[in-house]
Amino acid sequence: METVLDTNIIPTGKPKWLRVKLPTGKKYTELRGLVDKYKLNTICTSGSCPNMGECWGEGTATFMILGNVCTRSCGFCGVKTGRPETVDWDEPEKVARSIKLMNIKHAVITSVDRDDIKDGGSIIWKETVKAIRRMNPETTLETLIPDFQGMERNIDRIVEANPEVVSHNMETVRRLTREVRIQAKYDRSLAVLKYLKDKGIRRTKSGIMLGLGETEEEVIQTMTDLREANVDIVTIGQYLQPSKKHLPVKEFITPEQFAKYEAIGKELGFRHVESGALVRSSYHAQKHIL
Repeated sequence: METVLDTNIIPTGKPKWLRVKLPTGKKYTELRGLVDKYKLNTICTSGSCPNMGECWGEGTATFMILGNVCTRSCGFCGVKTGRPETVDWDEPEKVARSIKLMNIKHAVITSVDRDDIKDGGSIIWKETVKAIRRMNPETTLETLIPDFQGMERNIDRIVEANPEVVSHNMETVRRLTREVRIQAKYDRSLAVLKYLKDKGIRRTKSGIMLGLGETEEEVIQTMTDLREANVDIVTIGQYLQPSKKHLPVKEFITPEQFAKYEAIGKELGFRHVESGALVRSSYHAQKHIL
């Protein structure tokens, strides 16, 4: 799912490259007004994304479906963990209407993990894509999906919906996966990404966070593993601690190191590499359909 971060909670000594300007501009102001007026649920606002103004200015926004309570308890994510509410079967239409109201050109859909239901939420996922296509035929789509516990029948519903981009985040390197993504598995995530590509998804994508104690060698190995799974796009950003209860930031990665990873990613053959301190899963998402 989309990494939810609060940029207001950062250890003392935050480097200057992590300072975020407040979003501005006519398009941002217009969309902010619509979101507030109609109480639209974008992860751009609820996740305090540092790139909100830039993305909204380019007609891109991210929406989270299947509620705001996750069945998993990842050490990095600010979304609440617990027993989710019942599925809202009207949600696909609500999301589609939100996209229409905001006149979004490229929408990113993400969700909490719903291990509490048999289909993992995949039916609502498919219905949401169908509703968006019906109400917003010119809008392109990226679906940032959970792993659905690796169950192919649930992943197949995403394949059938056939969004322009399907993303699933690795989040971290193999060694740190058990600590960072407690109920997830490194190899299962890789298998999901490979399965999507093998089934004909045109663009696949994944993201990783840095600053959790990984080494350069481990980051490069993760990027290599993603390319071997035929992933087209990778995003690499700085982890920031959502609250004191979450994993601490071990290191602030320098702009020079992010630039190095970008160069390595291009050498490995990724179609797009977004690498920088403020990069999040949806950063420049509208460009990734090309």
